This record gives sequence, structure tokens and C-alpha cells, in this order.
Amino acid sequence: MTRRIAVWGGLGVLALAAVVGGALILSLPPAPAAAEAPPVPRAEAEAMLAALKPPKRARPVVAIIGINDATETTDYLMPYGVLKRADVAEVMLVATGPGPVTLYPALTVEPHATTAQFDARYPEGADYVIVPAMSRNDDPAALAWIRKQAADGAIIIGVCAGATVVAETGLLDGRRATTHWYFLKRLRKDHPDIRYVADRRIVVDGGVATTTGITASMPMALTLIEAIAGRERAGAVAREVGLARWDARHASAAFRFNRPFALTVIGNTLTFWNRETLGLELTPSMDEVSLALVADAWSRTYRSRAVSFAAGPVTTRNGVRVLPDRAGADWPAARRLPAIDDRPPAQALVAALQGVERRYGRRTADVVAMQLEYPGRGAIRPREVSPRSG
Repeated sequence: MTRRIAVWGGLGVLALAAVVGGALILSLPPAPAAAEAPPVPRAEAEAMLAALKPPKRARPVVAIIGINDATETTDYLMPYGVLKRADVAEVMLVATGPGPVTLYPALTVEPHATTAQFDARYPEGADYVIVPAMSRNDDPAALAWIRKQAADGAIIIGVCAGATVVAETGLLDGRRATTHWYFLKRLRKDHPDIRYVADRRIVVDGGVATTTGITASMPMALTLIEAIAGRERAGAVAREVGLARWDARHASAAFRFNRPFALTVIGNTLTFWNRETLGLELTPSMDEVSLALVADAWSRTYRSRAVSFAAGPVTTRNGVRVLPDRAGADWPAARRLPAIDDRPPAQALVAALQGVERRYGRRTADVVAMQLEYPGRGAIRPREVSPRSG
């Protein structure tokens, strides 16, 4: 009898959980309708560029800070790769401690310096510090270093959920800011003095800048290039990376937790027996921005993850040493991702999303695009990516 009661009790709990869960999903809004991002007034755009002018050096120093155990893949690599293409600044990948940086959801890289080594090389500090999303926003070493750089006059740029890290330093208190849509509620709850700005993927206030989701790293880097070296140089790099425009416009209402997103994530998660490990080959001089975008996209499907493979460490186009997840030069053809080729990085992302759609369906591709806060699918018309190479 006791066993029967326990069984029925367990079934009752499961049934109740299913009812509550179903009610919560039904309470979510549908996918947002198509929206056009409102334009940014010229005076506002000019003020943003003026605020991002190099504070110290004609050829500024840019440090991209990460924590060794988990820093977001594209947030860490994309600003570096885009800025290095421009050759208008000294750009370094920095980590709080020695050893490689494990990126999430994919890849492992060797930084160029620890924060201590950077400080020894540049005792006057950086001109810009770019802060990616990290697995935790309260790492003491990272927070202390960011505060010190700000005190020494660096402009601090929190990309994506890196805004939550910058917020923990106190540098966003009383300032205007934005962040990735998923972390917005948490940011406003934990830091009520922050003044959220909608419909802008880049917000600058008082020596601190923040951006919306992961794909905003590319227009942010181009905006920084424009502030440093002018629009002509930024336009040349934009053509190389395949971006038609890089202003701050954004349709914030298009990115929110909604019913199709939740149902697709739940459905893909529950089919755990059908999950795939997909091989992504590392090759010398490959573009680190394309690599980051492709690895990131294929690892956000809730059906697959991208695993890098190569005979040994590989150095990318702009000097990032990538450590393969698996040693070896071969991978089963059916589970091997297309090679990273010479197409512009923005087109590499489009191709990855198309590949996700072919393999897992439109809704899964939309889930990936939503996580990347990519405005080229779903509720945003595909105007951001130029079909022409640079």
C-alpha cells in the first residue's frame, strides 16, 4: 500500500508540474511581429563617436578581458578579429590568470597576456577595455582590474551580457546602458539605478559603453574603428566582414522570451538521445571571427555542439592560438561541419544559420538567431548583411 501511495503521489507531482509548466508556456507571448529598427538621429550618432575617441594615444591600446574558466566565444574573439583587420590599434586578448581561456559554448584559446603582464607592459593602462560575457559576473580579479583601468582613464565597453560584469564594478550606476535581452530583467533588478535604453544596440555614457546581444560585437567594433580612424576606414573593414551598416539602431521589442522559443528549446532538450557532436576543423590562418560565429551558432541549437579538431594548436589569421578539443585530422563526414572558408564573417554566420535550418528546422535556427540577438532572421527583416564580399 505504501509503495502504491508513493507511486501515485509521484505521478501526481509530475502531472501538477506538467500543468503548471504548460500554463507558464501558454502565458508567454507569441513570436513578435516583423519590426523595423528606428533610425538614430545624426546628432546622437555624432555624440557617440565623439565619446568614443581615443582617450590617451593616437594609436590606442585595446584589451579584451576574459576569465580563464569560461568567457563567451564570440564576445571575446569577434571584437579582436574586427579591430585587428583595421590595424588602427594595438589589440590584445587578456586573461585574469595564466593558461588558456575556455570559451563557451565552444573553443579554447591562448590569451596574449595575463592582466599582470598587460599592466607591466602598459603601466599607464589601456585606452579601451572590452568586457565580454563571462560565466559569472562577480569574478574578483576581473572586477578589480576593470575598476583600475577605468580609474586610469580607459573607456570600458561591456558587450552583450558583459554589461552585467561592468554593472558589478559600479561603473554603470546612474548611467544609461543596454544588454542582451535575456539578461535585461536581471540587470535592472540587481542594479535599479541603471537607466535602460531601448532600440539601441550600442549605448555610451560617461566613459562606459554597453551593447545588446552577441552579434552587436561586430557593429560595436566598427563604431570604435570609426571613432579612432574615421568613417572611410570603418567602411572598408565593414565591406571586408560583410556588414552593410553598423550604426546603433536596434528593434528591441523583437527580442524577448516567447512561446515558440520556449517550446523549441524544451523539445530539443528532451530529445537528448538525438544530440550530436559536430566536428569543426581548425586550419592555419583561418578567420577567427568566422570561426567564433560558426562554432557559437552550432553550439546553441540544444541539439548539437561544435567540437574543434586538428593535429595540434592552430594560429588564426590575426594571431590567436586555438587549442583543439580533439587531436587528429579526421572526423566522420556525416557529422563534420563545413570548413571555414574565405567568405566574409557575416556571410559565414548566415551560412551557419542556413545549415542549422536544413539540419534541425526553421524554429531551431530562429532559436539560435534569438540567442545571438541577430537581426537578420525572425522578426527583423534581413537588411543587416551585405551579400557582397569586401
